[in-house]
Amino acid sequence: MVINKPAGILSVPGKDIADSVQTRLLAVEPKTLLIHRLDRDTSGILVFALSRLGQNKISRQFQDRETTKTYQAVVAGHLTGQGTIDIPVIYDPEHPPLHIVDPNHNKPAITQWEVVENFEINGHAVTRVKLTPVTGRAHQLRVHMQYLGHPIMGDTLYAQDFLYTDRLCLHAHQLSFAHPQTAQMLHFECDVPF
Repeated sequence: MVINKPAGILSVPGKDIADSVQTRLLAVEPKTLLIHRLDRDTSGILVFALSRLGQNKISRQFQDRETTKTYQAVVAGHLTGQGTIDIPVIYDPEHPPLHIVDPNHNKPAITQWEVVENFEINGHAVTRVKLTPVTGRAHQLRVHMQYLGHPIMGDTLYAQDFLYTDRLCLHAHQLSFAHPQTAQMLHFECDVPF
C-alpha cells in the first residue's frame, strides 16, 4: 500500500500514543506490515506491505539505498544553486528527542539539496528546496538544513525562531522502488500541500 500520509499523525504507535497510520490501516487491512516511517509532522508518500515477502524485499531496497526518494521543504532565508551536506547525525541523549550533527560519528549522513524557488512568507525570505537523502538517519533532513543555516519552516524542534507557518514544511514528494515480485520499477509522486 502506498499512501499520502498527512502531517500530524505518527507512522506507527508511539510510547503514549496509540493512534497512527499503521493502527488505522490495520483496522481496514489486518495484513498491513511496516516498511519505513516518516516523522509525525512530515507529510507525503509512505509505503506498507501486505505480505512478509513484500516487506522483506522492499525494506531491503531501503537499507541498500536502492530506492529513489525526494522531499520538498520550505526553509528560512534565500538559498541559491545546489549542494551536498555530508555530516553525521546522531541522537542527542541530553536533549531528547533532538538529534545533532557529530563529525566524529562513524555512520555517514548525506543529503543533496537543490533550490526550486525563492519567495516570501509573511514578509520573510524563504526557499523551496528539493531534498534527496542519500542516507536515512532519523531527523536527517531537519538537522542538515538547520546545520546549513536554513531550518525548515514550521519545525518546532529545530527552527523555533523561524516558524512563519502552522505546520512543518517537509513533504515526501517522490518515491521509486522495484516491485517485490516482478522487479518492475514503480514510481509514485504526491502533490506538495504547502
